[in-house]
Amino acid sequence: MQLFRHVEAPPGWRMGWDWKGDEVIWAMFGAEAMEQGNCSKFKGQEKPHCCLKHPHIIDLTPFAPYNQRYFNCCKSGLLSSLTQDISNSVSSFQMNYNKPTSNSNATFFTMPQNFTLGVPGYTCSEPFQVPPTKFTSNGHRWQQVLETWNVTCMYSQYRASPAPKCCVSLSAFYNSTIVPCPVCSCNCKGLPGAHCIEPEKSSSSSVLQLPQQESAQVVKCSRHMCPIRIHWHVKQSYKEYWRVKITITNLNLFKNYSQWNLVVLHPNLRSVTQVFSFNYKPLPIYGNINDTGMFWGLQYYNDMLLSGNDGNVQTEMLLHKDKEDFTFREGWTFPRKVSFNGEECVMPSPDNYPRLPNTAHVLTITPFILFFPFLLTAIFFLLIT
Repeated sequence: MQLFRHVEAPPGWRMGWDWKGDEVIWAMFGAEAMEQGNCSKFKGQEKPHCCLKHPHIIDLTPFAPYNQRYFNCCKSGLLSSLTQDISNSVSSFQMNYNKPTSNSNATFFTMPQNFTLGVPGYTCSEPFQVPPTKFTSNGHRWQQVLETWNVTCMYSQYRASPAPKCCVSLSAFYNSTIVPCPVCSCNCKGLPGAHCIEPEKSSSSSVLQLPQQESAQVVKCSRHMCPIRIHWHVKQSYKEYWRVKITITNLNLFKNYSQWNLVVLHPNLRSVTQVFSFNYKPLPIYGNINDTGMFWGLQYYNDMLLSGNDGNVQTEMLLHKDKEDFTFREGWTFPRKVSFNGEECVMPSPDNYPRLPNTAHVLTITPFILFFPFLLTAIFFLLIT
């Protein structure tokens, strides 16, 4: 149900739970357990699919055989956001389970507990029962399942990673200063775990000499040490419009970002006139307040953010000037919040935002211009008298 956060593949989701009794999974369609476990107490050639007390279930790949498929399955664990691709925001599978014991309660279903999603940052609630789900195959006759339970998993960026993963730099046409990402936004060069390669060496064999398990965290050396940098540039001002250029740069040397997205909070996004080379959709998160928008790449054009020297995508956006509140002063034209793939980015301090040119010389000239006609009037009056 995430509007702009998705589960990437690989590794994708990996659902787990604890059986309350001695239940086992006999068969699965659309997914599979990562491990079968000890099924030695079952005699004969046919064994259960999984006998673990805490199974871990993973999605099948798109190349899975048709007799193992289930609807909305086989996406390698990918879950897209609702905004980008609603058809790929759902994943489902079916399993048959059984209890080897033959007590009187064996015919009643006992809901598992301690659910996990297997994605960093997500924690799941305990299952709670809801009205039984109804479904139809022809739109006329409705069937009802025996029982339906819900488990809600919530995301926390601070649980997902102790450090941010992106940062924002700023610039504007009216000031030559480029405000960089804050120092050590994501990590500090030289600290343990901060693996980076100097830009002039990023294409050499020194990258391949790094340990394979650490390669996914290797970035180009920078003062901010972030794998993703977003640059917001106030490009031009017209009579009734203003133009912004957004550049997303991938500094991760080993990772390509597919189906990436960018979410921006700015009060003037309610007056977006045109967005070039990106998809755009408003996100009315708080009722009718339309100050948040989501950008993502065009399919087969720039929906893949590559690593390396060519790893950047750009767009320009034309916005209408709202006469009530538009101004270039006090950093109003810069975003309030920026997120990449659902991760909030580190913003520069507002004290460092590019400012309008100093107008002190104008203020000193203005009194003289106003005084000059009065001076001429006084001299003219003296000449007459």
